[in-house]
Amino acid sequence: MTMTSRRPHRLLTQDPVSGEELVVTRLECPSSGVTIEGRFSLGWIGRLTPEQLDFVGVLLRNRNNLQKLAGDLGVAYNTARSRLDEVVAALGGAADFAPALPRVSAEERQAVLERLASGEISFEQAMESLSAGAAQ
Repeated sequence: MTMTSRRPHRLLTQDPVSGEELVVTRLECPSSGVTIEGRFSLGWIGRLTPEQLDFVGVLLRNRNNLQKLAGDLGVAYNTARSRLDEVVAALGGAADFAPALPRVSAEERQAVLERLASGEISFEQAMESLSAGAAQ
């Protein structure tokens, strides 16, 4: 029986025995028959349970609106928030998803803020200087 004649099973992300993250060893395209074998990480998806993945899907469909998500799931807002916190914890906390911005020294930051306060540069220029990692 080919993959086109049956629906694939739900993605398992964790070993049911040990609870550890699973590794994908084979990828297949049902329409072309191309098969690729190797060791592939599931990435951040592998850290979530199937239920948490479903939650993330509903969250994205609701454009990150927890109030709408709570309504769709038929749960209280606090319950939806708690489930979101569980997803964030499973992913290693919010720090893993913080953008890696260039670091600006305290002296450079102060110089940029002083130039902004004096009207020497605009807000946009100040933001650009802080984002670039050095005062202009």
